[in-house]
Amino acid sequence: MAYENRSAAYNLETFSDNAAKKLPKKKQKTEQQKKTKVVTLPQEALVKIRRRKHNPFKLFVGTVASVAITAIVGAIIIGQVQLTELNQQIITAEAELKNAQSTYTQRQMSLQADFTTNDIEKFARENLGMSKAENAQKEFVSLSQGDKAEISEEANQNFFQRIINAITGLWS
Repeated sequence: MAYENRSAAYNLETFSDNAAKKLPKKKQKTEQQKKTKVVTLPQEALVKIRRRKHNPFKLFVGTVASVAITAIVGAIIIGQVQLTELNQQIITAEAELKNAQSTYTQRQMSLQADFTTNDIEKFARENLGMSKAENAQKEFVSLSQGDKAEISEEANQNFFQRIINAITGLWS
């Protein structure tokens, strides 16, 4: 039967060690490649390199810059403090002004309440020698004729102005 030889479809010899192709070996590294590229320094040189080098000019510039920045920040803070104090003084002065205005208004009201029309008439009679006007002293004006409007004309009008005035007089 066809099922008895099960390995017929596969060539198992290709998987054996003998049949595997041998790859070429990598070339051995040359002497230059074998050498490491690490540079070793003596201990004194390492200590010297690790020490921080201070450049006097850079130190001076850094010191001057830090002093300038500190002065600017200090000036800003002092200015803000002064601004806050002035704002507080303004608020206090505005409150005092409002109090003074309300006191002034109260005193004006009390003064006006003290002077009634009777008090004023009494003062005028006694101190100024004034009296009330009587009917004989009063003069009445009558306007029963109604309101009128008059237009004044110029005496020196030329011929054309008279013609225009005559035409406009027809329409009114």
